[in-house]
Amino acid sequence: MEPRLELDVLIYPDEVRLASPEDLREWELETASQVSIPCTLRLFVALYPYNPAAMSPNHETAAEELPFVPGQIIKVFGDKDSDGFYHGESGGLSGYVPSNMVTEIPVDDEHMKRLLMQQGFLPVDNTDFPFSPDLSDVSSISDDVVVQRMIALFDYDPWESSPNVDSDTELGFHSGDIIYVLGDMDQDGFYYGDVHGRRGLVPSNFLQPLPWD
Repeated sequence: MEPRLELDVLIYPDEVRLASPEDLREWELETASQVSIPCTLRLFVALYPYNPAAMSPNHETAAEELPFVPGQIIKVFGDKDSDGFYHGESGGLSGYVPSNMVTEIPVDDEHMKRLLMQQGFLPVDNTDFPFSPDLSDVSSISDDVVVQRMIALFDYDPWESSPNVDSDTELGFHSGDIIYVLGDMDQDGFYYGDVHGRRGLVPSNFLQPLPWD
């Protein structure tokens, strides 16, 4: 069997010719320049309603901003600009997003990100936004207990979803609920938490941490 000879050719409307080393180098440089570097995708949730036409401080560029309602999940690309705006996308629209009207959902897992983007919204209880601590009985918490604030990513009904026999010690909650976790996770993967004044065990894999600010 005879060896095959592979050649690079350039095809033009009126001719076909062999590519020279200079042609190949030029093609490689041109191709490399067209490859965009993807921005890191971050997910945010809207804290308040925002109508750029009525609320934007930048009247001349309000049309370039993104309108949204509380609980709406917004995909953000890159960091905020010098004016305090992110560039985001939600509901098929894209535009600038004021950073003081949203808060980040710190999700690192790519599968979880896709689920949240498909969901599009997180239920918002206005008494919890913007995430101010409101534990029912702070005096009962020991000074050495670390309190963490987390957001529920999914609904949880202990009677249907719990792997434990004694599920009556667990708390049910809804996607978007703010849960204050008291102390460390136990060996079964549960926290002891506070949800709207109710306390009990909550599964760690249904939650994501939230910053306090």
